[in-house]
Amino acid sequence: MTFLEKPRTVVFIGPQGSGKGTQIERLDRILHEQDPARRVVDIQTGRRFRAMAASGEGYTEKHIQDTLNTGVLQPLFLSTVLWGDAMRTHLDTDCHLLIDGFPRIVDEARVLESAFTFYERQAVDIIHLQAPESVVRERMVSRARPDDTLESIEERLRWYREETSPVVEYYRTRPNTKVHDIDGTASIDDVHRAIVKALGL
Repeated sequence: MTFLEKPRTVVFIGPQGSGKGTQIERLDRILHEQDPARRVVDIQTGRRFRAMAASGEGYTEKHIQDTLNTGVLQPLFLSTVLWGDAMRTHLDTDCHLLIDGFPRIVDEARVLESAFTFYERQAVDIIHLQAPESVVRERMVSRARPDDTLESIEERLRWYREETSPVVEYYRTRPNTKVHDIDGTASIDDVHRAIVKALGL
């Protein structure tokens, strides 16, 4: 039995360290509980880039491995290939879709529009996790991931500030789109509750 009337498309946007991955996992569980008849497709490009780099199979994988620790934004074509292939493999018009790690720039948001049209997903919710740079910087340092060097952290914060923040404004003007500004500095449970409330779940 399906409890939700329509499948949801939810895009998480926020700086690294704002808790997107944790909150996507929690939202995934809620959607499974409230709508067990529908699949939940979770696409996180950061995780896919790290998995690709770890394989080290060819030039592409090795080059990603070399640049992953620098904070350099991976090329648009490769990001599009990763999330496009994930959609091709797992997505249809009647499953819930959770997105993290893209779109990273406005041009990528425009490319994503073609996928939303193809999979008949015009209604989109944006979960905008807001957290000051001082907070996410401290979180990234404390999680001690190999690619979280001080240099890469600063580069990623700069990229988010200059390139990804405009994506949120892009979605504020997109038809059939709700941007939910969520305080990412609150506790994990409080952020989760705010997201569930914002989405009306």
